Amino acid sequence: MSVVQTVDPVAMTFTDNAANKVHSLITEEGNDKLKLRVFVTGGGCSGFQYGFAFEEDVKEDDTVIENKGAALVVDPLSYQYLVGSKIDYVEGLEGSRFIVNNPMATTTCGCGSSFSI
Repeated sequence: MSVVQTVDPVAMTFTDNAANKVHSLITEEGNDKLKLRVFVTGGGCSGFQYGFAFEEDVKEDDTVIENKGAALVVDPLSYQYLVGSKIDYVEGLEGSRFIVNNPMATTTCGCGSSFSI
């Protein structure tokens, strides 16, 4: 007899660190309509690249993830490459930056912003 297990996939995680930083940057900018958009584009050493931008606009088909009063926005094309990912903010010897921990990425390059699936 076989056992079938079902697991609800985790759409995306917007960490507290990332949300706090977004909230901080929006406060500095003085524009509470800004949201952090994460997107995937072609290019980079490994085939795809992550990008981040602050925008006011949210399109009808965008996915919005909120945490601690901050919003993360993802377009449908990028979303398919980011399912299960964790969007975080780190500070270290290499500087401070938003990062994507993507479980679907099969290879990444040294820069940390390029990946393939």
